[in-house]
Amino acid sequence: MILYPGSFMFNLGIATILCIIIGLERELKKKPLGLKTCLVIGIMSCLLTNVSIEAATEYADAYVRPMDPLRLAAQIVSGIGFLGAGVILRRNNDMISGLTTAAMIWGAGGIGIACGAGFWIEAIIATVLLLFSVELLPFLFKFIGPRSLREKELRVKLIVDAGETMTDILKEMKQRKMRPRKVRVRDLKDSKSQQMDIIILVNEKRYTTEIYYELKQIAHIMSVELESL
Repeated sequence: MILYPGSFMFNLGIATILCIIIGLERELKKKPLGLKTCLVIGIMSCLLTNVSIEAATEYADAYVRPMDPLRLAAQIVSGIGFLGAGVILRRNNDMISGLTTAAMIWGAGGIGIACGAGFWIEAIIATVLLLFSVELLPFLFKFIGPRSLREKELRVKLIVDAGETMTDILKEMKQRKMRPRKVRVRDLKDSKSQQMDIIILVNEKRYTTEIYYELKQIAHIMSVELESL
């Protein structure tokens, strides 16, 4: 086994290490893209890229036209798209999740391709920037960015007394630093109560249970159902 910068085994080892780092980051967050998935994507992307380059040189004499050394590697990007689509989910609350994980799948494939082509220094730099963008940059923007970056969304379903009290409830929520973003109102069958479906914005440091108990204290609210988005 020959290990030196530029050799296939060296490139494969770098791809494996970098994909372990990316896989662990997703694994710690309990995301669909785990360590094993990331390793398979990175190692096979590196292998196929190396095969594509070596095959273009090995079999160049057998063809009249010159072969594209990255023709096979170009198909990896489109193939990874199917994996990325598999981790994008639409929840029952109309929220889309998994976009970052899908992007990380694409990133793991790109790192494998870069290592397979011998650009392992660029792959290392890309991995560092990738982790910085996913982990540290959002954390930094929460301190120096606008207030909306320090807020979280909660989905609230309220059962309230029938009558002209819903506007007062919304005003009371604003006074308690709960910003309603979307409001949907419908009458219930008993005609004595109404249902309010609201998306509210609150400071991310506030506990969901704290919001629940504060809503219970507002007059005319009969029932509270709370869900984090």
